[in-house]
Amino acid sequence: MTVKVYKDKLELGRYAADFVTETLSAAITKNSAACAILATGASQFEFLAALRDADLDWSRMTIFHLDEYKGMTMEHPASFRKYLRERILDQVQPGHVHFLQGDAEDIDAEVRRYEKLLEQHEVDIACIGIGENGHLAFNDPPVADFNDPRLVKIVELDVACRMQQLGEGWFSTFADVPTHALSLTIPAIMRCKAISCVAPDARKARAVRDALHGPVATACPASILRTHRNAVLWLDEPSAAATKGAASNPQSKME
Repeated sequence: MTVKVYKDKLELGRYAADFVTETLSAAITKNSAACAILATGASQFEFLAALRDADLDWSRMTIFHLDEYKGMTMEHPASFRKYLRERILDQVQPGHVHFLQGDAEDIDAEVRRYEKLLEQHEVDIACIGIGENGHLAFNDPPVADFNDPRLVKIVELDVACRMQQLGEGWFSTFADVPTHALSLTIPAIMRCKAISCVAPDARKARAVRDALHGPVATACPASILRTHRNAVLWLDEPSAAATKGAASNPQSKME
């Protein structure tokens, strides 16, 4: 894994968007189509804004996303489907968009439907983030499984994860934060050809430190990224602060 550090999240977002654009453009040139997974959350604002303005043939793109709250409608202010539509998808109009329907009447059937769609696609790049507790998608430490046999599953959200959603302003009270979600699993992310992980802000510094310098273990799910052959972790100075002076790790290259 390559680690890149920038002055602030605006600069980070631009460079990450350039990398993703180059990766997807190369896939379109080679295969006449490309496929990506997108993440949500406050840490993705600058990156998605830059990606929205990129020179990409979106008509040849297929888009998936990482997760959605169980039982949540697309009209809810905290819906990840609503987030992605408003911040990028409605503007760029990809050829195909596959949403996780968190409010599906048969939630188990929805999980199976999304798994089948993923199985039918080779994903060129997963654009993800790291949670304050080190999660990838909604694979919090208590439920993360590096050898999960599923590509999508229903998970119970960790208290730390729910507190993060409250702290980012998506909900008015802790009780309003859903307790369960539909999430791509760790293997679903790791099977992607490339991974671009955007993790700015000081509140992510501890998780970044553990991901880079702790053991590769589900106590910090993001640590598994060190084993991917083509992963880039994008940091700003605040999120990289806790890594200064830490022992170097042969699985990650800091730039």
